[in-house]
Formats: sequence, structure tokens, C-alpha cells
Amino acid sequence: MFHVVLYQPEIPPNTGNIIRLCANSGCKLHLIGPLGFELEDKRLRRAGLDYREWADVRVYEDEDGCLGQFDSQRIFPCSTKGSRYYADVAFQSGDVFLFGPETRGLPESLRSRYPATQCLKIPMLPESRSLNLSNAVSIFVYEAWRQQGFKGSI
Repeated sequence: MFHVVLYQPEIPPNTGNIIRLCANSGCKLHLIGPLGFELEDKRLRRAGLDYREWADVRVYEDEDGCLGQFDSQRIFPCSTKGSRYYADVAFQSGDVFLFGPETRGLPESLRSRYPATQCLKIPMLPESRSLNLSNAVSIFVYEAWRQQGFKGSI
């Protein structure tokens, strides 16, 4: 399936919702610290309900420990500063979607590691700032999964 990477997530309910999304779509979730909460935070558990046991969640101290395990050709930084729309990419199983923290977005230092054509965005009205992180992750995951014919779904 796909990999969702959250760089320094800050808001427990967003991460809880993404845990639930990953459990229901077969994605692996990678969290790069420092996290803005404890994994046992009740707000995280409430949003993720009991899905944590069904989700493959891994935590890393830094981005190199996480991102170094993937083929950089298939890592897609996801940002309002992206140069291409997410729907213009032919996704493959194993692709990695990299998202930044809720209040700051994905830093330039991470976006610049990859060609600009890999930095993807969601279309929005010009005066908009950004979507909620868990909503944005859902858009990417479901488009990529749709392109795979919803393989493995019921």
C-alpha cells in the first residue's frame, strides 16, 4: 500500500484521525519527532478510537531515520507550496506522502530535498491558507488508492 509520513505533528486529534484512516486503508503511518503530544494522549485515543491496534504506526527521532528507508524518487512532499496537483500524478504502491506540522507546514529544508515536480498540492481558492491535516492526508490516500482500483478493499 502507501506510506503516510507526518513530520512533527502537533495536534492529537488530527493524528488520531490519520491513524484511523491508515488502519482502514492499509497505509503505514510514520511519525517523525518531536511530537507535539504523547502517544497515549486521551485526545489521540479518542480520535483514533481503538484503531491503533490495527494500524502500523512507527515513530522516529528524526527525518533521516525515517526517510532514509524509502526511494527518494517516490517520496511526495505535500504542501500548499507544491508545484503540481496531487491528481496529476500516477501513484504506485509503496509511494510515500510527506506532510508537515499543522501550524507551520512542511519546511523548505525538507521540500528542497526533492525535485519541485514531486512537491504536490491540493487545489484551493487563492485566499485560502490550507486544509485540515487529516482531511489533506485523506485526499491523497484515497486518490492514490483509487488509482490502484481500491485493491484489497471490501
